[in-house]
Amino acid sequence: MTPEAATEMIRGGLYMIIKCALPVLLVSMAIGLAVSIFQTITSIQEQTLTFVPKVIGIFLTLMLLGNWLINNIVGFTTDLWSNFVYYVHK
Repeated sequence: MTPEAATEMIRGGLYMIIKCALPVLLVSMAIGLAVSIFQTITSIQEQTLTFVPKVIGIFLTLMLLGNWLINNIVGFTTDLWSNFVYYVHK
């Protein structure tokens, strides 16, 4: 395996991680921001208040985007395994 091939494989893996994690992280961040603004406006300072809305938001995001996420991950894994012979070739 050449250094260029290893670099390309790592780059593709990191891009896949970011691409699949970004929707869930953005939803979690948006819900956290909305709850924080609500807490500031109402002067409620309960630390556990953000937990349930975030869990529900992440669950709904995974339900809506689960098929897309799985297709991306399976496609990336299939590409890696189909090019396996090129990675072990000298």
